[in-house]
Amino acid sequence: MIKTGLRSTVLMLMLMTWLPLTGFAAEQSDVGVAGTAEEAQIEKIFPSKSPYSPYAGRNYPTRPFFGDTHLHTSFSMDAGAFGARLTPRDAYRFARGEEIASNTGQPVKLSRPLDFLVVADHSDGFGFFPLLMSGNPELLATEQGKRWYDQIKSGQGATAAMDIIISFSNNKLPKGFPLPGTRAYRSAWQEVIKAAEAYNDPERFTAFIGYEWTSNTAGNNLHRNIIFRGNGAQASLVEPYTTLLPLGSDNPEDLWKWMAAAETKTGSELLAIAHNGNLSNGAMFPIIEAFGKKLDRNYAETRAKWEPLYETTQTKGTGEAHPYLSPNDEFANFELWDKGNLDGSVAKQKEMLEFEYARAAFKNGLVLEAKLGINPYKFGLIGSSDAHTGLAAMEEENFFGKTAPQEPGPERMTKAFFKNPQTGVTVMDWEVGASGFAAVWAQENTRESIFDAMMRRETYATTGPRMAVRFFGGWDYQPEDANNRMPAAIGYAKGVPMGGDLSNAPVGKAPTFIAAALKDAIGANLDRIQIIKGWVDKEGKTQERIYDAAVSGSRKIEADGRCKTPVGSSVHVANATWINTIGAPELITVWKDPDFDPSLRAFYYARVIEIPTPRWTAYDAKRFGTKPLPGTAMTLQERAYTSPIWYTPEK
Repeated sequence: MIKTGLRSTVLMLMLMTWLPLTGFAAEQSDVGVAGTAEEAQIEKIFPSKSPYSPYAGRNYPTRPFFGDTHLHTSFSMDAGAFGARLTPRDAYRFARGEEIASNTGQPVKLSRPLDFLVVADHSDGFGFFPLLMSGNPELLATEQGKRWYDQIKSGQGATAAMDIIISFSNNKLPKGFPLPGTRAYRSAWQEVIKAAEAYNDPERFTAFIGYEWTSNTAGNNLHRNIIFRGNGAQASLVEPYTTLLPLGSDNPEDLWKWMAAAETKTGSELLAIAHNGNLSNGAMFPIIEAFGKKLDRNYAETRAKWEPLYETTQTKGTGEAHPYLSPNDEFANFELWDKGNLDGSVAKQKEMLEFEYARAAFKNGLVLEAKLGINPYKFGLIGSSDAHTGLAAMEEENFFGKTAPQEPGPERMTKAFFKNPQTGVTVMDWEVGASGFAAVWAQENTRESIFDAMMRRETYATTGPRMAVRFFGGWDYQPEDANNRMPAAIGYAKGVPMGGDLSNAPVGKAPTFIAAALKDAIGANLDRIQIIKGWVDKEGKTQERIYDAAVSGSRKIEADGRCKTPVGSSVHVANATWINTIGAPELITVWKDPDFDPSLRAFYYARVIEIPTPRWTAYDAKRFGTKPLPGTAMTLQERAYTSPIWYTPEK
């Protein structure tokens, strides 16, 4: 069943009833029969087994918290070279809702504060940029250090930044470069910790302690963001793991070993979030071997333990699916970066794509689970920015770029973001996306509660809008459950939320799912909710299918599970405007798998699509009068991706 009839003018009121989706109190007390007539009358009016207040006794998440787990400041040496001057403290101030001056001196403020933030500066080179720009004699005595210093001073920071990235990929660094154990490195790490401690405000704003481990083997992106659950005193007991030999490694297995040791030493739990498989040239999600070693159960078990989430959308492209891998998915061609690896040193080949995108990893994970007994790719989905500006500004009309040179200005739509002179691989500035955010269903806005929700994968990715999305799986949901104004009450009572597991199908039953989405309160209406299913067939081959589960308006879903009628568009590109005359502010449905085979492993996740809206390029063209280059994307359909729910047959 589909419900679409609420007006956006009552959305905030609706948030008060729809978002507390947590359910009828499961902790119903057992009381005896009332002993007196008076007690019986009281029991009749206020039955103790069913409190009048539907919100009494709730112990489930009641709202999504939105944040960014991947933001860089001037403490990252490439960000500093690009021109970033904002510090971790500036980043937290901005995320909490303050108006600040950007790296180029422009006033900037979010439409609404974020709920949490991880400043994830690169662990390689903590303290490097301040040392370099202070004219450190040891660094300037090297050819590399002097060249970078001169380039940055002469306004060629972008050139210096790409040179630094390439140097890192080849492990070629100047003498005097700050390494763990040095005073400069330790001082920078301590300032990162102090900034997070200063701005962490439980129940109001969560500032996590973290960093990015930046493996660029042969230019292939294998980066992970590391997040501490604990406090500054705990994080201070260790220094971040780097990729630099001999102190560090570019092998993720060595990172996982460091994480295990760090947990033991600090008493704080940690997790890692990989990103940008699209720039790994097939190295992110291996199925045969990694770093010359055949995949085994230990690899699968260890990766699944430390990496519960994957960042599937950000400024350097969206990595959910690819048209080559999913030719029947009309929404797969979305904000793709598929030209080469991170530094453009090797151009992309189509054979690499299967091992770069989340949907393909979900499918291959089922195959590996059957072989190894563990699914290494059983991860939830989030989005984040990877902005190197200190500004988590991922709204299309308020986009402050990936790097400081990309902050708003009349030329940013027509410049190249980077070009590798050897291969010719080029990415234009207009191809950078204003994406994304992480959405987490946690009970409280605290480090502990949000971290725990991440570990259980009760998360979803959004390309920028703050839509509220629910996804539950079970065996007993009924169509009338979609009529309930508290669908999560039923969702939690009868099944599992996004990130959960189903197994041992009851005889004669197929899994059913509650999928619900509420538009961003100040954003665009919704086009549709889709269910993406992947499975391994009886021949051991991976399969996928897309179902339209709920669509807006009077459009119909046909017998094959697809709606063939597009939602249309209300975008006026020249004016960079749209109106919510199409789509729906809310969609909700109960969907049942029509092709379920209880003997086959499968996964399901929801994808929520908005109606078309102006892209940041349209806002820039309007504001600056810039003529877009041929091929520039001017509109988009923003979206959200939930973490999957997995089905495992009876053993």
